Amino acid sequence: MMKSEDFTDTSPLLEEEEDREETIQEGAGQKRISRGTAYVIVAVLFVVNLLNYMDRYTLAGVLDQVQTYYGLNNSQDGLLQTVFVLTYMVCSPVFGYLGDRYSRKYLMAGGILFWSGITLSGSFIDKNHFWLFLTLRALVGVGEASYITVSTTIIGDLFQDSMRTKMLIVFNVAIPCGSGLGYIVGSNVARWLGAWQWALRVTPGLGVICVLFILILPEPTRGSADGGTNLTNTSLLRDIRELVCNRTLVLSSFGFTSVAFVTGTLALWAPIYVLDSIKIQSGEAHQASVSLIFGILTVAAGLSGVAIGGETSRRMKGRYPRADPVICACGMLVGAPLLFLALYMSEYNTTVAWILIFLGETAVCINWSIVNDILLYVVIPTRRALASAGQIFLCHALGDAGSPYIIGVVSDALAKGYTLPATSPSVQFATLQIALYVTPFVSVIGGAFFLAASLFVVEDREAAKRATEFPSTGIRSVPKC
Repeated sequence: MMKSEDFTDTSPLLEEEEDREETIQEGAGQKRISRGTAYVIVAVLFVVNLLNYMDRYTLAGVLDQVQTYYGLNNSQDGLLQTVFVLTYMVCSPVFGYLGDRYSRKYLMAGGILFWSGITLSGSFIDKNHFWLFLTLRALVGVGEASYITVSTTIIGDLFQDSMRTKMLIVFNVAIPCGSGLGYIVGSNVARWLGAWQWALRVTPGLGVICVLFILILPEPTRGSADGGTNLTNTSLLRDIRELVCNRTLVLSSFGFTSVAFVTGTLALWAPIYVLDSIKIQSGEAHQASVSLIFGILTVAAGLSGVAIGGETSRRMKGRYPRADPVICACGMLVGAPLLFLALYMSEYNTTVAWILIFLGETAVCINWSIVNDILLYVVIPTRRALASAGQIFLCHALGDAGSPYIIGVVSDALAKGYTLPATSPSVQFATLQIALYVTPFVSVIGGAFFLAASLFVVEDREAAKRATEFPSTGIRSVPKC
């Protein structure tokens, strides 16, 4: 595997007055990445992130058709998401280790090609081989892990301070947009072309185009935006020890795990849950229309949440150093009662439920770009990919790896007390409603973890800054634990 090319950015990336202090000093032997090139790199990362989340949630937009095609129950439906997340979670630490030591753009290019090919292959599996379809969905996680673990570290090496926050807002806008487009494009492509399999054939070709751009564009030097041009890697064991001792990283990762649990659960089950509620109230509903509405709401909520959270963070953390984790906590604590009311009202008024779902998702989405920013400034550049991988592992292991499946299992168990079939609208709605009530309580737990992180964020940020700027002194990147 090729070592990283030696590029860095040495000039301000915007001419705004507030960002003029963000000039990066040029080190010996380093080449410059222009402002325009830096923006193009972020644009490509944004598109790949968009396609990543489109592919991840396309199945949710056609879940009723997949369920009918393969003859699945709710537990098996949840397993489709769970196996993907498990593979994604397990592979992330491997790519995190490689991403701190080798060329990140070649890791991303290879992973995206693999993910695109596997996604396309899955669309050709017949109804008698569900296990093979399940295996291919699991393998998609391998490709995605190679990209997600290193993408934000590249942004961290191109920008600093408020410009970094802005670029992370742009990058993370792809999450709600991609998720929403997954529902919308998946359900409508399936309807237009007459088969749900066509929904899986949209993203692979676009992924290949992105790979070409990734291979052409330069890669920044690790730590270049933070003045850490002479950083060297330490052993894996020392990296892990220092990351585990980073209290802000650990606590914010547990907070983000709660986010993953909530969003992973709602992403798979909310459309079919609302579909059943409409059938109970009016007797007629279509998956495509429900997926379209949910997709639009997801996009709008994500855009609003990421923008509100990122901009609030950018404006406040200069005056209030502990602002970032507190903002994340507020989002989770505000979102909890909104989600609870959405689940309750869905039985009586779908319009009110949609509004509450939008407001609840907006509140939860507030922390997306902020969590990435926290990781980048409390971890030194040569450990950021591994830190990102560890955060991914944790938030999926205890978050959305099992949450869709758990909800499905609980729903199936509750359905045994009814005489009607488990997948009938009235039974499925009632059992899913009870199972989904866990999401507001998990949201409250997440808020508590973010509040705890606010106690240590200032100390951990200063420790990482000193270790990055003066690596030869042997200063620890976190307080001794």
